[in-house]
Amino acid sequence: MESPTSGGSSTVLSGISPKQMRSGRRPASMLRVQLACGFLLAILPSLLFTGGDVGFMVSDPNAFTTVLLSLFAFGLALLMFRRVEVFPGVGVMGNLLPTIAIVFTVTMAAILFFRLDYGRFSLGASFAALAIFLFALGWFGRKAIDHAYYLVPSQSTRQLAAVPGATWVVLDSPGTKIPRDAAIIADLRLDHSHVWEREIADFVLQGYKVFHIKQVQEMISGRVQIEHLSENSLGSLAPSESYSSLKRAGDIVFAIAALPILLPLFVIVAIAIKLDSPGPSFFRQIRVGYRGKPFSVLKFRTMRLVENDGKTGRESAKTKVDDHRITKLGRFLRNTRIDELPQVWNVLRGEMSWIGPRPEAEALSVWYSAELPYYSYRHVVRPGITGWAQVNQGHVTELDEVLDKLHYDFYYIKHFGLWIDVTILFRTILTVILGSGAR
Repeated sequence: MESPTSGGSSTVLSGISPKQMRSGRRPASMLRVQLACGFLLAILPSLLFTGGDVGFMVSDPNAFTTVLLSLFAFGLALLMFRRVEVFPGVGVMGNLLPTIAIVFTVTMAAILFFRLDYGRFSLGASFAALAIFLFALGWFGRKAIDHAYYLVPSQSTRQLAAVPGATWVVLDSPGTKIPRDAAIIADLRLDHSHVWEREIADFVLQGYKVFHIKQVQEMISGRVQIEHLSENSLGSLAPSESYSSLKRAGDIVFAIAALPILLPLFVIVAIAIKLDSPGPSFFRQIRVGYRGKPFSVLKFRTMRLVENDGKTGRESAKTKVDDHRITKLGRFLRNTRIDELPQVWNVLRGEMSWIGPRPEAEALSVWYSAELPYYSYRHVVRPGITGWAQVNQGHVTELDEVLDKLHYDFYYIKHFGLWIDVTILFRTILTVILGSGAR
């Protein structure tokens, strides 16, 4: 059925957020309100420090520069916050902390580069007001999703009703009265009865927001699922070539910048591995990478050297929970992800990126490609040291778990861009601190 999705505010866009689903306002009007409130808060500290003298703020260069920096910081922070909050699985603080950290870093870099004079207390107070405003924005946005969502009855929407975290109301019949700001979810690819087709069209004409269930599922789970094995629905997932080139340049810059810090650490860890267990400090393994090309990945060795125990290459490549081959030092290196850091060499060689789907051992990749449709599509972007699947799921090897991992990889490819990379970066830091997801 095409008509309900063809006009007005009912159009389902990728990257919809819970606030957009619940709000009766258009996103543009919401943005204007947020900008107005935020800009007022950004200049309020400067007004207070000048005793409310607007003329002094304009005439004093330091005060004027502080106001401009505050407005710049707020605009950048709001842009970032609105971009990263659409990604699921992250709390308000998980979005707020990276936003404030990056905005603070960019602002201070601009101050140092242009040698700007500014009011330290005013700018500090503006950042505090900015953090409070963004926290309130995120908190009230999360509160908005506590309301009910109305589902046009079908097998897929009834399955959605079983997902925890929201109140789902399955519409019993056409003509049911629902609130004016309700979000309506339907399977728009299903051939509904003529009565329900007219009802969905009426919802659109009355100004209700009608969303396709697939995008709601994607928003909740952070995964892109393959619906029909007989057709390839992934044509729209082609990544941005321009961002890919920009990201490659960033990978090189960050890798070169990180080397002076990492090289002393590499020496210490290599010596510790030598003392901990016999064998080389580094481990090399053939993995499948960008565009399906095999390459040799470099890691710190975290396992004991064992003789062939009769296992196949596929079984030997798997790392299980509490694998007996992992050394005590190796367990620590895995939990902190230090064992992955030598892959900076692979990043410099262009075989990997800092962020992307994790490359699998060649034996496992061959197995997964044979068993899971479209598995090889994950190789359309460079593999990464960390990725969307790693911060959401952790390390997995069995087919059913790898299928979920594949859906996470497709989600990353579909949303391939700066904002999801920023989200992954800060969630990786949190994962390292908590030591979760490692095997």
